[in-house]
Parts: sequence; structure tokens; C-alpha cells
Amino acid sequence: MHIVIMGCGRVGSALAQTLEGQGHTVAVIDQDPTAFRRLGSAFGGRRVTGVGFDQDTLREAGIEDAGAFAAVSSGDNSNIIAARVAREMFAVENVAARIYDPRRAEVYQRLGIPTVATVRWTADQMLRRLLPSGAEPLWRDPTGGVQLAEVHTSPSWVGHKISRLQEETGVRVAFLTRLGEAILPSSQTVLQEGDLVHVMMRTDEVDKVEAAFAQGPDEEAGH
Repeated sequence: MHIVIMGCGRVGSALAQTLEGQGHTVAVIDQDPTAFRRLGSAFGGRRVTGVGFDQDTLREAGIEDAGAFAAVSSGDNSNIIAARVAREMFAVENVAARIYDPRRAEVYQRLGIPTVATVRWTADQMLRRLLPSGAEPLWRDPTGGVQLAEVHTSPSWVGHKISRLQEETGVRVAFLTRLGEAILPSSQTVLQEGDLVHVMMRTDEVDKVEAAFAQGPDEEAGH
């Protein structure tokens, strides 16, 4: 996948190096050309000097071929504008914006831009939103037999009840993260776009659960 990152501070440079190490192609945008020194001489991606929400700058960084975009500059407004341009003008599928003011996060989530507030930021959280796949373990019991994990959910599950998700995948949904807030769902809760699903499951069934979540609901079973 090609990934564009706006901001070459500590966060942006770390993301760029990690993503390139995973085999992705990466372009980094920053207004300050000296910021690219953080990438090191081994970085093989593009270094683009410019404003991250400028369409010509984004095109130079390869946004038209990008599967993901991360806005991690030092400015909330710049990050959200750039994220919206990537999503709305260039239809980038996976977009995430770093936000310093957590009070703004819910507002931006409602605009369809996943946000990571600095107060709870980790590289894993940002990577999770750029590369949503599989299951991300959050907790394991002492025996290792049961684990709590965030599992990437196919968009085709949106609009279906938690009860159906549990029946078809064999898991128990522990909680959802919706618009930045954790909620305890009932069996009648309906999955919405952007929900992060956290489940309890047997460790030896992780592969089966990942496949069921990625495949989507059984249309024959649901008629």
C-alpha cells in the first residue's frame, strides 16, 4: 500500500519508518525541509516540502494512489483540514488525524475522520487505523487461553445487531468504541459505521474469528 503522512515530527517520522519497514511505500509532507532529517538516510520514500492540505502538494506525494493518509502535524486545524481533503477530494479509504485537544475529537469523528487524541496516543493506535486488519490483542488471561482483542470488522456488518455478530462468529462482544467513547452494547445494539469492536474469544480460535469478521454476515442465514 502507498501511504501519505503529513508532518515529519517525532510521530510522523516514526510512523514513516515503521510503515516502510512493513513493506509499504511512504511519502512524507512537511513545510520545513530540515524536518526530513528525522527520517534518516535509510528512508527510501518521498520527501515532499509543502502544505499538507494543498491539493498539488498531496498529488506530488502520490495521494491519488494512496490507500491511507495520516495527518500528524503540530496543528489540529491543519490536521483535520488535510484529513478531510484526503477523504473527500481524493477518496482515500483509511484516514486518521492526530488531535491535541481531546474535546474536539468527537466533533471530528462525526465528520467521518477517525482521530487519535494526543493524551491517549500511541503508535499502535495510529497504525491500527491506517492498516485495519486482523485482531489486535488487548489482554490475555494468565493461562493464555482467552483474550480480549479489537477485531477489524467488515463494513458489511454495519446495520446488523450484536446478537447476530456473536452468533455467527462465536465471540462475546465486550464493548464498542463509538465516536471515541466506550459503550457496553446489548444484544439489540446495531453496529454503526466507524465502530471499533472489542471481543472476548478463545486464543486458539483467533484465525477463525478474524476470517468471520472480515467475511461479513452469512446472507443465507439472514435471508
